Amino acid sequence: MQIISMLLALSISIGTVVYGFKAMKKKKNGSIKKALLTTLSAFVLVMIGAIVSTLFGGNVFADTVTDVAATAGVSLGEGFKYLAAALSTGLATIGTGVAVGSVGSSAVGAVSEDSSILGKTLIFVGMAEGIAIYGMIISILILFV
Repeated sequence: MQIISMLLALSISIGTVVYGFKAMKKKKNGSIKKALLTTLSAFVLVMIGAIVSTLFGGNVFADTVTDVAATAGVSLGEGFKYLAAALSTGLATIGTGVAVGSVGSSAVGAVSEDSSILGKTLIFVGMAEGIAIYGMIISILILFV
């Protein structure tokens, strides 16, 4: 039942996006509140159905997850280790994106005014990219040490 609820919610979401693109292409004018209320009400009804079926229908996925974890020999600590490695790399790359975005745009502006400072600006961009390398090193240390 949960799979059907998830597929229904997914189809509502995809249908909303497709309808929105078609409406934008045709340059339709309409009430955004009405469209949002229609979509949200359908989505909320499906999610309430999913919650009710989960509460009163039992969990479908619990047996398969525990069987796979038991046969693979993966403990809770191993799972947290992989989660920590993923978070350290992911958050470091997000920080790198923010840093390189601001430093890179400033560097382009500075180089356009004075081309002799290109080497100095590349150093700052490289230092911003170093954040991702540090995150990757930390994730490798988490996984293998």
